[in-house]
Amino acid sequence: MFDAVRQLRDAAPDVTGRPRVIAIDGRGGAGKTTLAERLHRVEPNSAIVHTDDVAWNHAYFDWGAVLAENILQPLHRGESVNFRPDAWISHDRAGSITIPAGTDFVWIEGTGIIRDELEPWLDASVYLQGDLDQQERLLVARDGDSPEQQEHVTNWLREELPFMLRERPWSRATLIVAGPSAIDHDPETELVVAPPISR
Repeated sequence: MFDAVRQLRDAAPDVTGRPRVIAIDGRGGAGKTTLAERLHRVEPNSAIVHTDDVAWNHAYFDWGAVLAENILQPLHRGESVNFRPDAWISHDRAGSITIPAGTDFVWIEGTGIIRDELEPWLDASVYLQGDLDQQERLLVARDGDSPEQQEHVTNWLREELPFMLRERPWSRATLIVAGPSAIDHDPETELVVAPPISR
């Protein structure tokens, strides 16, 4: 895990006066949130942003401009972030997305974060590659299989697959990491990493 953090830091050696912004992408159920939490434990002076919070009651993937304007641009100016998306206000969701000034890393995790329109704001990125059937099983275990959830997953896949094929986040990633892997390793402290794909 420490080696991965070093590689991500080294991908943006000239960053000063602001946090390094690292994207963590992958399909639903790939383990993005778990990886972000593990990286946060390695780098305690860091923060996690979940794109699901930005997209909450907004849109599956049409949130890039909202993220850039309200989170990524302030981070690049070295500012703190305290952002309440419009949907949070209109639906009375408590709290806000907060990142204190002086943070060393910001891990932004979510399907669709590695995309062309956000590339100028990202210092490095990780793509989690996994077995699609296993990821679907993990989603059911996590979120259930009620009719409402099945409808949500159907609608999600209808947008996710074309989006991912268009943006090809794996081809832009600094690191490609195996999701739940059959290769023997300690998932708490080690990652199974593939070489980046040549563009």
